[in-house]
Amino acid sequence: MQEDFLHYIWKHKKFRFNNLETTTGESIVVTSVGQHNFNSGPDFFNAKIKVGDQLWAGNVEIHIKSSDWFVHSHEQDKAYDNVILHVVWEDDTEVFRKDNTPIPTLQLKDIVDVAMLNNYEKLFAKQNKWINCENDFPSTDDFVLTNWLERLYLERLERKSETINTLLVASKNDWESVFFKMLTKNFGLKVNGESFFSLGQSIDFSIIRKTQSNPHVLEAFLFGQAGLLEQDIENAYYLDLKNEYKFLKQKFGLQNNQVLPLQFFRLRPSNFPTIRLSQLANLYNKHQNLFSKVIESNKVEDFYELFKVSTSDFWETHYTFQKTSKTSIKTLSKSFVDLLLINTILPIKFCYAKQKGVEIDSEIIKIATAITSEKNNIISAFNNLKKVSKSSLDSQALIQLKTEYCDKNNCLKCAVGNQFLNR
Repeated sequence: MQEDFLHYIWKHKKFRFNNLETTTGESIVVTSVGQHNFNSGPDFFNAKIKVGDQLWAGNVEIHIKSSDWFVHSHEQDKAYDNVILHVVWEDDTEVFRKDNTPIPTLQLKDIVDVAMLNNYEKLFAKQNKWINCENDFPSTDDFVLTNWLERLYLERLERKSETINTLLVASKNDWESVFFKMLTKNFGLKVNGESFFSLGQSIDFSIIRKTQSNPHVLEAFLFGQAGLLEQDIENAYYLDLKNEYKFLKQKFGLQNNQVLPLQFFRLRPSNFPTIRLSQLANLYNKHQNLFSKVIESNKVEDFYELFKVSTSDFWETHYTFQKTSKTSIKTLSKSFVDLLLINTILPIKFCYAKQKGVEIDSEIIKIATAITSEKNNIISAFNNLKKVSKSSLDSQALIQLKTEYCDKNNCLKCAVGNQFLNR
């Protein structure tokens, strides 16, 4: 048994609440369980409890055993001087205040529902399970699960906002610049994500603004910063880019020594960094104020239209600078735009609205629900238990559930775990 289970029992009053008594036989009436404290100090602040004829206002400390008070050295900590009730699973010793008066103690083991205790022990039984509740997950109430996944999705957006907020501070609140950096990272996908992010970080967005009207110049800028123009290749397109970047480098004092090397190995040709950088250049050439257009758009179809871009002409017959390939128009695919929506666009819209004090949760949820579910090992495993992931909202929420709740045994903070405990 863990203390967080006892916190849960106390917080949600999951015990026989009437006719409570201390271990010495005094009556207890709980008016307020107090505020759960997740930092140092007593477990619950500002509780209101009547012990005998005396009404107390103060803090509640919770332990497995009463003797844990001394194990944790609370008798030496002034923060615990205002504890009015000691809540324990098992009372194995008396605990006294500094004035030698005993702290009233409530023992839980005889007043907690046996079924809940059994469910708790079953949930956290050390078995070779993918998640603690995998045997019971299929029977989770659909209404409970739907609402919980929606909350988890917004929670995941909050987590993604941390990176965005850090970039905002560094850029002095330049949203266009932050959006470019996040978008560049996600154009690199999983393999080149960090390399593309380092590329975005190496660029002062003002240079993008100055060069985006000319797609060839913008390509030269991006390819050069990415370190792709440092070979001896004899074709006109490559040499033009190289000369253009040489000029830009001198003009703007460019440095790219912090940009991480790009990878081609094990990538599909359509995901080669050359293709993605050309598409990115053409995207910013096509839209002079891309961030504003993203903020204004509120339908998934709007984004598919907005991101309908391809490469420059050279890349219609190439995947690399040297080798010619069969002609193909390399337009951003719907599935690729979906990834941009999931990982960049919706987090940016969420974060921007929050900063401006605008409520758009329902709008974002609507867009996320219209996007196809991601496919990965986590999603497949959940779907094998219960067909639950029907959209990107579901898949993102399930990733949040697995990484922040299941993997960390935070079942008591989970709606699914709570439903199981209270059966």
